[in-house]
Amino acid sequence: MAITAALVKELREKTSAGMMDCKKALTETNGDFEKAVDWLRTKGLSKAAKKSDRVAAEGLVGSYIHAGGRIGVLIEVNSETDFVSRNEEFQGFVRDVAMHIAAMNPSYLKIDEIPEDDVVKEKEVLKAKAIEEGKKPEFLDKILDGQIKKWAAENCLMDQKFVKNPDKTISQALTDLIAKIGENIVIRRFVRFELGDGIEKKSDNFADEVAAAVKG
Repeated sequence: MAITAALVKELREKTSAGMMDCKKALTETNGDFEKAVDWLRTKGLSKAAKKSDRVAAEGLVGSYIHAGGRIGVLIEVNSETDFVSRNEEFQGFVRDVAMHIAAMNPSYLKIDEIPEDDVVKEKEVLKAKAIEEGKKPEFLDKILDGQIKKWAAENCLMDQKFVKNPDKTISQALTDLIAKIGENIVIRRFVRFELGDGIEKKSDNFADEVAAAVKG
């Protein structure tokens, strides 16, 4: 992809990184804008990365109850100041992420927080499935590595595609908000309740229903 001056300028405006750093980020990522944002964050050059070390102890506990009260979500999102927690855009983000959790039902917040026992259990299931499908033993490790990464990304909130904007992950949407508001913002924890969860009953796909409501 051609790296134009306009693209460099857009990246600079979004991240507040230096012009040359933005150009290098785009060069290193073959012109992929979102990957360039992540590259700058990794190098500690973007506004969001610089703010990530600052303490965020204020914020908001948001909630979302799906129509009919069948699914409920509580989420804590922290900001540096109480002023930001009253910002309409911040509150909207908290509400949208709560709706996303209702729809997508993530099991974990971040990949590095997945318990090792859960990883081992999932790997055993995937390995048994791969053997059943006749996959060659010499390829199993490579196959399982890719499948575990995919499973982790699909089940971790920060790595899921944002229901409201599938072009971005929750992590990328959060980075955009940090850059726009100018404070460190942290999704700290969440809990999702589904009516009758754990009780044997007829299966209804409420998650699809919620996803349709969010997109609508």
